[in-house]
Order: sequence, then structure tokens, then C-alpha cells
Amino acid sequence: MSEVRSVAQRGDLFDQRVRELWSGQFGRRLDVLVAGCAHDEPLALERIETRSVGVDEDHPAVRAVLEERADLVSWSLGDLRGVPLAPRAYDLIQLSFLLERVRHAELVLDRLLQSLRPGGLVLLRMRDRRSAYGLLDRVTPSWVRRALWRAVVRKGTPGPLPAVYEPLASADGMHAFCLSRGLMIIDEERRASGPARAGWLGRAAIAVMSRLTSGRYPASHDEVTMVIRKPQHHFARVL
Repeated sequence: MSEVRSVAQRGDLFDQRVRELWSGQFGRRLDVLVAGCAHDEPLALERIETRSVGVDEDHPAVRAVLEERADLVSWSLGDLRGVPLAPRAYDLIQLSFLLERVRHAELVLDRLLQSLRPGGLVLLRMRDRRSAYGLLDRVTPSWVRRALWRAVVRKGTPGPLPAVYEPLASADGMHAFCLSRGLMIIDEERRASGPARAGWLGRAAIAVMSRLTSGRYPASHDEVTMVIRKPQHHFARVL
């Protein structure tokens, strides 16, 4: 397992890096691509102007959330392998709880990265397939997830969304991906934030799953948070 490292303090992980990027851009507006619109919240950054566009899979739970979001100037839903994305059009990509619920995750991420400007940042949040929560989420039958969803999550939590969890949806998978693309992971954290932790039933099921796997799938965390930088130099793989 790769060592977890974090330069920024918890809670300020994204804000600090965005402010550094904004300062390097001499205070101009930052263009943001929000990929995974069901769970994310707008960037709350004083004195920094942003323009946000959203993309996600076409799913009823996602559409319901998008229709209430006022921070996006536009949004598109559909197969993310083919949704129109202008090349090198964005300074930031907010990639929130998307990779664990889509198929062909590497292809989707490659397409998103093509729309990121050199030197831009990916603000990544995903569920870890190597956690007890991730294992429980992907082995539970879809009809059981639908039946129990409202009983184990906080009111208003969108879902249940698909639980695919390809190898990329893990800390090790993301490290390998970034190494192969010449991307730099500049911050990393792991924390517990899964929606099933809101109720005793979900917490109990996660603890049982961890014990059944002798701790190989730990209950200590379910979320991986990373800040990833796309290189400026011309010798990196072209994305």
C-alpha cells in the first residue's frame, strides 16, 4: 500500500491548492469542470472568480440533483466516453465520487484530462474499492441496495448510484495511472465519509466486512482524496 501523504491541512486541502493555482494565473478567472455532479458542492473561495461546467452519467438521481444546482453555467449528461469536451479548456477538474460508479474508468479519466490545461489541477474524491465500505458496496446486490438505501443514508443523499469499482477506484490504482501518464499527486488523504456510516446498520455492516476480511479491507476509511497536477513541460505524455 502506498504511503499516505498530505501537505495541506485537512479541510483546506483543495482550497489551498486552488489559491496557489489562482495566484500563479495572476488572479484571472478559473474555469472549472465538475465531473460527478451528484455529490459535489461548489468551490467556496473568497475573491476568486470561477466558471463551472458540469458533466456526469445520465442517471435519474444525478439529474434530480443537477436541476437544483445553481452554480453551474451549463451541464451535460450521457456516456462520458463520448460527451463533448473542449481540449485544454479548464484550469480545474472537480472529480467527485464518479470513478467508482462508471465503466471504462481509465478511458473516462483520460478524456477528462484532455480538457485540462497544462499545469491544471484535478481535485479528486472517490470511494476506495480496497476499503470495507467499497467491498460492501460492490458485492451487495443492486435490489438490496435500493431496498435499504433510505434506511442507511442521511436524508437527501442521492442514490443509490451504480457500484462498479474498477481497479482505478483505489489509491494504488490511481498511483499507477498517474505514473503512466506523467501526472503528479501532490496531496493525498484517506478518511471515513461514506453515506452508509450515517446509520447503525451501515456502520455495523462495514465493521463485519472488515472482520471477515481480517482487516485486508479496513473500516478505518472509505474515501480517497487527492490533488493531482497535470505537468507543464512538453516531454510528458500528451493528454
